[in-house]
This record gives sequence, C-alpha cells and structure tokens, in this order.
Amino acid sequence: MPELPEVEVVRRGLVSWVRGRTITSVDILDPRSIRRHALGAEDFAGNLEGARVLDVVRRGKFLWLPLEESVTAPSGTDRPAVALMAHLGMSGQLLMQDSGVPDEKHLKIRLRLSPVDGMPEQLRFVDQRIFGGLFVTSLVPTADGGPGGLGEVPAPYIAEEAAHIARDPLDPHFSFDSFYRRLRNRKTGLKRALLDQGLVSGIGNIYADEALWRARLHYARPTDTLRRGDALRVLDAAREVMLDALAAGGTSFDSLYVNVNGASGYFDRSLNAYGRENQECKRCAAAGIVSLMKREQFMNRSSYTCPVCQPRPRNGRW
Repeated sequence: MPELPEVEVVRRGLVSWVRGRTITSVDILDPRSIRRHALGAEDFAGNLEGARVLDVVRRGKFLWLPLEESVTAPSGTDRPAVALMAHLGMSGQLLMQDSGVPDEKHLKIRLRLSPVDGMPEQLRFVDQRIFGGLFVTSLVPTADGGPGGLGEVPAPYIAEEAAHIARDPLDPHFSFDSFYRRLRNRKTGLKRALLDQGLVSGIGNIYADEALWRARLHYARPTDTLRRGDALRVLDAAREVMLDALAAGGTSFDSLYVNVNGASGYFDRSLNAYGRENQECKRCAAAGIVSLMKREQFMNRSSYTCPVCQPRPRNGRW
C-alpha cells in the first residue's frame, strides 16, 4: 500500500493539474471502484459534473479534492460542502492523460476536465487489484480549528472519513507536546504506537522501521518508559526519512505505484532497515562492527532491526 510520501507525491502532482478546473463529465467503467459511494453511480456523477476543484488536500495517507459545487450552497454556508475522496488501496493510481492516449488496461474511472492550454484533459483512476476507489464525502470542521490537512489553500475543514486520524509529522500544525503526552499514557510498544493513526498518522510499516533504525530504538521499547528526548528523536527521524523518500519520489517495489505522470519512485534503494534481513547494518559497518540485520514477526508483518545498535529492551513486551 502506498505510504505517506507516495500519497504526497500524488497530491503535489495533482494540484498543479486540477486545481481551479471544472469536472465536465464522469465515466464509470467499473462500478466496483465507487462501491464506497453508497448512493450509487448516478449520484456520484451528479455530485462531480459541473463542480470546480478547489484544492488537493492530504492528511496522513488520506487524499481528497474539495469541490465548489455547481448548485447553490445551502443558505448561511460559506465553505465547500463536499469533496472527492481517493482511496488508493494496494494498487490505485491517479493519472493525468491527454484524451488521445489509449485507455490503460485497468482503467476504472475517467474524469474529464475543463480545457486549459498545455494541460492533459483527463484524470484517470487506474486500479489493478480493485482494493481502492473514489467516492464523494462531506467536509466537516476540524476538531482543533486548524487546516484539515496539507493543501495549497489552508481551510479548517476535513473529509469526514479522515476526521478521526491524527496529524502527520509533515503537517505544520502537528503538535509534538500533544503527541508525547498521549504516547506516555499508552502502555504499548513504540512501533505499535507509531502505527496508530489516531496518535500520529501517515507512518506505515516501512517508515516505522526506517525511523526506529535512525533513532537507534527498538520497536518493542515500552512507550510509558520513553523519555522526551527519545520520542523527539524518533519523530524527527520519521519526518526526515519521509522527506528523503518524498525527494526521491516515494518508495516503489514494483510497477503498481506511480505518480500522476507515470514515473515510479526509487527510495527503496536507500532503505537502511526494511527488507535487509541478514545484510550488514550500514551504521555498524561504518564503525567497523559486524552486525547482520534481523527480521522478526510483528503484527502479521515483519520488523527489521540491528541487534547491536537497536538492542531489544529487557522490559520490551511487544
């Protein structure tokens, strides 16, 4: 599944192509890709056709396009009421294409946009495995009054389905003090906490392992024993590794993840922990120490650590 840097790559690409443009028509080629839109295909298309895209916003791995509706908003409102929500799932792609480009094999939904010189006319949702999809959702006020997520035009509204998740480390309004207070109140392991989207969003399995390696912390470290400096170090590491991945275009292991222009990311070449079982720890090797990375089962996934510079805590229970 795409992680935060991949979704941010898509957001940055999309906003330059779609912001300010009107959706002129909608083609639903596979109804399974709008199954999350409970009112069906006609309502889905009716909400989109004639609506203008105001922005592209991301919180954690959630991505949505606030819409200025073609109909008059209810009396007394001064904000967009709905947004187009994109759930990429395992293989979902949002691609900008000219109308003359042949349809992709797994094209599911096509949005035609108002013409702009030099810009592609179509936004296509392509999904090989059909775990993702698009749907129209309501926008609700944010709980803290801050922007709903990272976008070009900050607004204190958030897609309803994303309202339950915390801010992510790349969000300028992320509060470390709030994060640390809630972290210390948990009685769990550090990696479990980092993967809890209600505590901090956007950190998936790959980047959790990479952040813990950079911070020299083991995934089983109990959160209620974590000192402020340790918590700050792992959050800074998570932010740094995601910014590095963002600069590289994301982490791609196959052809399923591409950005809006069809280019794959390549940060997987720079991974220090994830997927490196039985390979030398790069940090230890640089210090002249021989240490092989270990893989352990964790929450039906895998965790990769160095037994030397990330020793398992004696009281680690997770």
